[in-house]
Amino acid sequence: MPNNRNKTKFDPAAFLANAGIGSKIVEFKPKQAFFSQGDPADSVFYLQKGRGKLTVVSQNGKEATITQLSVGDFIGEESLASIPGQRLSTASAVDACVALKISRGEMVRVMHEEPAFADYFLKFLLARSMRTQTDLIDQLFNSSEKRLARILLLMAEFSKPGERDRFIPPISEKTLADMIGTTPSKVSYFMKRFHKMGLINYDGRIQVNKSLLNVVLLDQFPEQNSQKPPLPAIEPVRKAISSIDKKIRKPAASKKAAAAKRNMAAD
Repeated sequence: MPNNRNKTKFDPAAFLANAGIGSKIVEFKPKQAFFSQGDPADSVFYLQKGRGKLTVVSQNGKEATITQLSVGDFIGEESLASIPGQRLSTASAVDACVALKISRGEMVRVMHEEPAFADYFLKFLLARSMRTQTDLIDQLFNSSEKRLARILLLMAEFSKPGERDRFIPPISEKTLADMIGTTPSKVSYFMKRFHKMGLINYDGRIQVNKSLLNVVLLDQFPEQNSQKPPLPAIEPVRKAISSIDKKIRKPAASKKAAAAKRNMAAD
């Protein structure tokens, strides 16, 4: 009977940090593509450093950003489908990136032979599925301003407890508009509004402050910065309208009374 006590325990983090059989470390410059929409789906990338994004292009040439990618994300997991196909989207670097490129065959082998890695990868897929569902709910039920706040928080990775206010990687207002389903002009308006309220610092680089969480979680803006001009009191306005109405109606009523008296006198 084989002795497995001396078998080295598999470490998913070590596997994803180093090149090996069927995998290699690759570097990408800003805007360089990991792969393009329509390419053969023959490998999976694990992002070790930098930020990226996934985009799709429609048949009429319109481009839309699906999601932003950060350290610890797998990219191109559709290549693990039972029947290898084509890439459904384009993955590109936002800033300088380093990634581990794993061939489809190696990825399948490790998942079959190493339960620890299979568990690690499954947790990632579940987290991405939950993120996709949350994105859909956000798109259906939240305002574009609240969707923008959520995207900025995700890019700043405020899901991690104890994080300080963070800068997000450079991103255009058009890209943000594509991600939340609105226009660049509205994004510009919301960004200026957030900056005025102290929710973000918007001077070349975007720095997201934790106070922006109140917009997403509590739908709450800072009171001192979000006060609207006071509406006129309803009761005084109502009295004024009533007074004007009486003045308009009084002459007409007097004429009717006089006419009635004349009719009675004539009878």
